[in-house]
Amino acid sequence: MSKTAEQKKHTLFMVLAGIFLTNAIVAEIIGGKIFSGEATLALQPANLNILGFVMDFNLTAGAVIWPIVFITSDLINEYFGKPGVKRISYLAAILIAYSFVVIFFTIELPPAQWWLDANNKDAAGNYFNIDFAFSKIMGQGLRIIIGSLTAFLIGQLVDVFVFQKLRNLTGPKKLWLRATGSTLVSQLLDSFVVLYIAFYGIFPNQQIIAIGITNYIYKFLVAILLTPAIYLGHYLIDRYLGKDQAAKISSEAAQGSQSFF
Repeated sequence: MSKTAEQKKHTLFMVLAGIFLTNAIVAEIIGGKIFSGEATLALQPANLNILGFVMDFNLTAGAVIWPIVFITSDLINEYFGKPGVKRISYLAAILIAYSFVVIFFTIELPPAQWWLDANNKDAAGNYFNIDFAFSKIMGQGLRIIIGSLTAFLIGQLVDVFVFQKLRNLTGPKKLWLRATGSTLVSQLLDSFVVLYIAFYGIFPNQQIIAIGITNYIYKFLVAILLTPAIYLGHYLIDRYLGKDQAAKISSEAAQGSQSFF
C-alpha cells in the first residue's frame, strides 16, 4: 500500500470515528427529552394497543441522531472490520460514562446567585429555578445510564457479529442486506435491554415489552429508510479511496487480515 493510500485510510477512520463518537455522546446526553414522533410529523397519535397498553411513538430525543451512529458503525464495519468497530465502541462507552460523570459533578456545583437572579423568569414571566431546571434536564437516573451503556455495547457487538456473518455469506454484494440486517438484529436487543435494566420493577413487564415494541417499530422503519444513506456513504468512500483500494481494504476487513493502526 502506498503512503498516500495509507494516509487516506487513516483519515477515513478518523472521520468516521469522529462522526460516530460525536453522535453517540450527544445522543446519550440529549436522551432525557422525550418527544412525540407523530406531532413532529403533524400526524395524529398512533394509539397502538399493545398488550393492553395504548402506545404512541413517544421517543427519546437521542433517536433523532442515533441513525447516524448506525450508518457510521456499518461503514466502519465494512472497511475496518471487527477490530475497528470494537475499538470505537469501547472508546465511545468510556467517553459517554466520562461525560455523565462530568455532568453529575457540574450539577453539584453551587450556583452563582446572579445567575439564578438573571434567569429566574421564563418568556411568560413565570418564576422558575434555573439550577433545578439544569439538574432535571442534564441529570439522568443511574439505572437509565447503566442500561443505556449496556444496551449500546451489546448492540454494537451484536451488530458487528451479524454484519460480518452476512458479509461472509454475501461477499461484497448486497450491502443493504448486511447493513440493514445487522441493524435490525442489534436494535431488537438494544430496545429491550435498556428498558429492562432501567425500568424492571418500576413498570410491569407487559408495559416494558409494549414500550420496547413501539421503540423497535420506529427503529425498524428508520433502518429501512436509511438504506440509501448507506449506499451514499459507500459511494463517497469509494471515490475518496479509489474503487480498487476501497475494495481491497473492505476485503481485508471481511477476512480479518487487515493490519489495524
